[in-house]
Amino acid sequence: MAQSEATSAIHVSDLVVGFGRQIVLEHLSLDVRKGEILGLVGASGGGKSVLMRTVIGLIPRRSGTIEVMGVPVGDRAIQDRERIAGRWGILFQQGALFSSLTVRQNIQFPLRESLQMSQSLMDEIATAKLEMVGLTPEDGDKFPSELSGGMTKRVALARALALDPAIVFLDEPTSGLDPISAGDFDALIKTLQQTLGLTVFMVTHDLASLNVVCDRVAALADGKIVAIGPMRELLQSEHPWVRAYFHGKRSQMLQPKVS
Repeated sequence: MAQSEATSAIHVSDLVVGFGRQIVLEHLSLDVRKGEILGLVGASGGGKSVLMRTVIGLIPRRSGTIEVMGVPVGDRAIQDRERIAGRWGILFQQGALFSSLTVRQNIQFPLRESLQMSQSLMDEIATAKLEMVGLTPEDGDKFPSELSGGMTKRVALARALALDPAIVFLDEPTSGLDPISAGDFDALIKTLQQTLGLTVFMVTHDLASLNVVCDRVAALADGKIVAIGPMRELLQSEHPWVRAYFHGKRSQMLQPKVS
């Protein structure tokens, strides 16, 4: 095994994904290093969420290989895929909480699906996860309709962390949040990543998140990863889409973080 693969939490090689005659990802390769926060950017409809959902097995691939923590994904029995899936947590865009369940029950959902444990132990775990994301035990009694946008994201993150995963996938985690709430959520992600030693794969278009939170950024264009590296390297990229994205009018105030 190559050294890059040995240190990768996620290894994608020569991936092709399409719908009908439309090819969305064309021979794409990507390595996400263990313990890093990788931000994925790309044009709207360009395949960012498709890539994430293909990695976690929600969208089939036409060809190529995917490995998560050294284990091939998608070519094994259902029970093996479920075992691999237990090593990651997912925060979908807009939170995707179950509206008929309380916050506590939402957090406990992965525990009920994957493990056999007493209700008292599940309650303890839910309380711990709530506190981990900056919420109180009392918040566990609320329903999703009673939560603010920022609280919804935090509950969704607590649910993603319920099984103590090694990898967390975040799909537009700050979408819909005001700048203050988005900044607080960015800080929370960074703190949890450092405290828990997580690998974070974050799909985002938030320039502030990319600059403040991410160790590396990967740019997706024309179905491939066209640039990858720390923010300072992407700011120097000559690829037309990358230059347009990072040097456009909305990014004039963007400055790379000081390492």
